Amino acid sequence: MIDLDPRLLSTLLAGLGAGFLVFNLYLFFQYFRNRRLQRGALVTWPPPRPPLYGLFLWVGAVLAIVIFYKLAVLRLHPKFVFGETMMLVYYVYAMPLGLKIRRGLYQEGIWTDGGYIAYGNIGGLTWRDGSHPTLVVLYRWRSFARKLIVPTPFHAEARRVLRDKIAEHEIHFTGKSLDLGQHDERDDV
Repeated sequence: MIDLDPRLLSTLLAGLGAGFLVFNLYLFFQYFRNRRLQRGALVTWPPPRPPLYGLFLWVGAVLAIVIFYKLAVLRLHPKFVFGETMMLVYYVYAMPLGLKIRRGLYQEGIWTDGGYIAYGNIGGLTWRDGSHPTLVVLYRWRSFARKLIVPTPFHAEARRVLRDKIAEHEIHFTGKSLDLGQHDERDDV
């Protein structure tokens, strides 16, 4: 049988709590940023629920029981439940709040499945077909992309808004090495 030092478990939970704290703060920041951008919403929709959403809420309920047990029955100092508390905040508050962040097209940028991108930072757009149309957004200065799964009822409107943003030069693709000036950027959408 393996004997584990209780201090090791306590340290592990504190480290896990620190990671959850950072992620919770990030989700709260994203939520409040999205709330500010909602005034300029053009075409938006709620994200799909994760497949194990109910399980996440049950994990939160179990964590609440563990925290109560440690504080009320074992009478531990609150610093010893930091890790569990940060996990509870994530599963019960931050994750459901993150599901209220509406994906789509806003006046100043696109909220993808991975975060917000201002139109000025977009270096390329492309559509991928599948079960749902997916907009792939390429950063102008970075070597990675973000995707946005567009529900079918919003697909045509999203394409129209993107064409309008390109026509207004809010999304600008020129400046590439082989631009001969005869390319209509609106056709890229």
